[in-house]
Amino acid sequence: MRLMKNSERTIRSALEVAKLYYYTGLTTERIARELNISRPKVSRLLSYAKQTGLVEITIHDSEQALGPLSRRISELFELDAVHIVSVPEVLGEVLWLERVARFTANYLNSVLKPGMTMGLAWGTTLSEVSEHLVPKDVPDLSLVQLNGSGNTYTFDNSYAARILHNFADNYNARVYLFPVPTFFDYAQTKEAMWRERSIQRIVEMQQRADVLLYSIGAVAAGVPSHVYSGGYLEKRDMQELKRQAVVGDMATVFYRADGSYRDISINARASGPPLELYKSVDHAICVVSGKGKVAGLHAALRSGYVKTLIVDQPTARHLIVQIEGTNGAR
Repeated sequence: MRLMKNSERTIRSALEVAKLYYYTGLTTERIARELNISRPKVSRLLSYAKQTGLVEITIHDSEQALGPLSRRISELFELDAVHIVSVPEVLGEVLWLERVARFTANYLNSVLKPGMTMGLAWGTTLSEVSEHLVPKDVPDLSLVQLNGSGNTYTFDNSYAARILHNFADNYNARVYLFPVPTFFDYAQTKEAMWRERSIQRIVEMQQRADVLLYSIGAVAAGVPSHVYSGGYLEKRDMQELKRQAVVGDMATVFYRADGSYRDISINARASGPPLELYKSVDHAICVVSGKGKVAGLHAALRSGYVKTLIVDQPTARHLIVQIEGTNGAR
């Protein structure tokens, strides 16, 4: 009976360790600290889990498996490239975002070249990307902030500044911050500010960018977009977005399901660039993770605001389901 109890305890411990190791990606050292056991014991439990069949390791050729999905999205929206990041759906959206961010960080090193200018739309997704950048010296690279980051309650620019400085330190690049509010109180104030030469210089840099790196903002995202959770929008703003049938934003410029945005009232006060900019650059790289962003992503794709898409597998599949449902309803 004692042997059976020990065996049951071993199975439970092996399962717990295996889930932490394979599902959440913790190291053996981190697992040992969390469970207050030794690293050798963690290794023994992992070996036991594999030997007894509690864990089965299967290697899938993700490029082959995800190829048809990538091609379908690319063909539907005439994209330059679609990169689908393989993630187990059971991991949840926080870890989907981490995997997508890691992929993006590596992908950028193949895109950025000396003398380029890259525009960055700060937010939750790019913050995560900035934490996983792979060091590379890119001579004469310039980084420019695409939208302001002050809000009604504080003019603190540290959130956006930290993201841009992470990129700048990683690539040994020059950084140009955009010292304006995310949203002005009055459209007339924005118009006056845009006549200032210091602001015109930043706007001109945005328009000359070779690369734009951005995500889709969404109210209902599983991992909340920073602009919606950080005090940048007031209750009346949220009500207006709902009334205007807004499905997403790019660099805090909001748009509807058909991609229209110019007559949405808050955009007259928004500091982000006009959405036509995304059509004009060589590399418009949209990084998306989370099913709550699918409606906004679909609208951006249909409207030509994306040239290269990096997205996790569950979100990509959900996008196709939505497209099929929309087409079926017609």
